Amino acid sequence: MPYCRLFYHIVWSTKYRLPLIEPSWETELYGYMWGKARALECIPYAINGMADHTHVVISIPPKLALSTLVGQLKGASSHRVNTTFVSNQSFAWQTEYGAFTVSEKALPGIVSYVKNQKRRHAESTLIDMMEDFDQAPAP
Repeated sequence: MPYCRLFYHIVWSTKYRLPLIEPSWETELYGYMWGKARALECIPYAINGMADHTHVVISIPPKLALSTLVGQLKGASSHRVNTTFVSNQSFAWQTEYGAFTVSEKALPGIVSYVKNQKRRHAESTLIDMMEDFDQAPAP
């Protein structure tokens, strides 16, 4: 069995970057995503975000492609939101995502960055490359 210690910071947004993630259910959404990641044999370190985007810090086993993981997390979570929290099936993620490799030494700082998303956004203390990725314009 191969030994790998690969850490990723993955970011994706809601469709058209609309503020679709409601405070009343976001904690449950992130908990659901955490459980899905664990079911895929990943090690999540932090999952958090804002009303229009989500950050995931995670280790992925070598047998799982990054794109497969992201597709599984986005697909399962959007299904969960549409069947549990919204009545009109209106929740969707953008197809794009940003993924960054993280060194083990930098991991605690990235985890802290993700866990403190709301404070960082309120204070405008963001790391641009981790927040600004390709977005489709709203219709």
